[in-house]
Order: sequence, then structure tokens, then C-alpha cells
Amino acid sequence: MKDILETIIVSLVENKDAVEIKETSEEKSVTYEVKVAESDMGRIIGKQGRLAKSIRTVMKSIAGKEHKKVSIEFIG
Repeated sequence: MKDILETIIVSLVENKDAVEIKETSEEKSVTYEVKVAESDMGRIIGKQGRLAKSIRTVMKSIAGKEHKKVSIEFIG
């Protein structure tokens, strides 16, 4: 799952070197902390948070196949 999230994030940002994804796993849930450059935060969040919501929806769909819950936090 982390690879898919990283592919999505890296394709959206300009400063690809600043992308860091920290994964915290528990028994039935996974939390990802996505850290990008301040200049790329707008690209990740999108207008009115639509892009961030879409990223979360895709990841929840993937996590559902593995019977897990996922949460994603975007950190600037």
C-alpha cells in the first residue's frame, strides 16, 4: 500500500526529494504521515480538499481488500 501512495504523491509534487511517508501499522489499521515541501502542499490538498479526499478514497479502497482501515495525514 505504501508503494501505491508514494507513486501517487510523487507524481503530483514538483519537489520529489522532499516527499517522506511514515507508516504506522497496528493490527487492523494503518496510518500514513505524508510529508511534502511547503510549496507542494497546495498540489496535494487540491481545491477545497478534493484531491486529498480522492487520495484517501483510493487508499481506503485498497485497504478494504486487505481488511484494514487506513488514515492519511498530510504534513507540510
